[in-house]
Amino acid sequence: MNENKNIFDLLHDEILESDLSEAEINHRLSALLRAGSRHVNILLVGATGAGKSSTINALFDMSVAKVGIGVDPETKEITKYDLGNVTIWDSPGLGDNAKADKANIKQIVKKLSDIGEDGNLLIDLVLVILDAGSKDLAVSYDVINKTLIPCLGKDNAHRILVGLNQSDMAMKGRHWDHEQNAPNEVLSEFLLMKVDSVKRRIETATGITVTPVHYCAGYTDGETKQNPYNLSKLLYAILMAVPSEKRLVLVDKLNTDEENWESNDDDYNEAIQKSFMESLGEDVLECAEKGAIVGGCIIGIPGVLVGGLVGAIIGGLRGLIVKPLMRVMPNAMK
Repeated sequence: MNENKNIFDLLHDEILESDLSEAEINHRLSALLRAGSRHVNILLVGATGAGKSSTINALFDMSVAKVGIGVDPETKEITKYDLGNVTIWDSPGLGDNAKADKANIKQIVKKLSDIGEDGNLLIDLVLVILDAGSKDLAVSYDVINKTLIPCLGKDNAHRILVGLNQSDMAMKGRHWDHEQNAPNEVLSEFLLMKVDSVKRRIETATGITVTPVHYCAGYTDGETKQNPYNLSKLLYAILMAVPSEKRLVLVDKLNTDEENWESNDDDYNEAIQKSFMESLGEDVLECAEKGAIVGGCIIGIPGVLVGGLVGAIIGGLRGLIVKPLMRVMPNAMK
């Protein structure tokens, strides 16, 4: 098998090699073609220094990204990262000065109004990144309350996700358990209070409930390395905010560094697998056995996200979504 094939190529091959009827094969290939032609657009918004770049580098395989700028003069300062089926639009950092913020917000408004090829709004998700330890979030609140939610409308407010980055430094690093790569009880309580505070402030101003995710994107500073924390939780929140039929295109774009996904405040593996399963849709994968596990075989998903679960028995397709676990989890097959 060609390890360089993406998930849609692998599905295509497996469907062709299956024992299904010609009519059924054509039906599923048609559905697969529709699924593979979809595109996800993510707009990043946040103050300078909040960690927008470190977040996308932790989440996605940015080594394959083509970097450019918007072709419209109004958006020339928004950086475009093209990963194929996934495009990340990184807006300029906020909070430097009022004049720059006004210009940057104008760019954000323009991008939020752009229409995609399908006739719908281009941006599928706005990821707002805040510094979990900062007390000065006024500019970010203004953008969320007075720009993002009004531009998208209350019916699309679910497409706004707030991430509280740099959780490890939220209390000046004093209460971070480096051995466990997790906050201790004091910091955990502080972060939960911060999440609740941000949530209530947005809800009071707009009537919209947005539940933030606190996390740490990680960093490497000389000999010091801080691995990400709660990145799986952030990924799950992203998947829930993106239209279900588009989630699958994110699979091949994820950062496959195992250490990025290991530390979380809970186990989100099963939920992540389920979200990708839903994205495949019943028209592509019909007659799925109840409880069948697909996540362990999905190409591009780091092994730690599959939770050691192996196998898939779906619609008579042998090895559907083939990706030997030997590559991502060498001990999983032993």
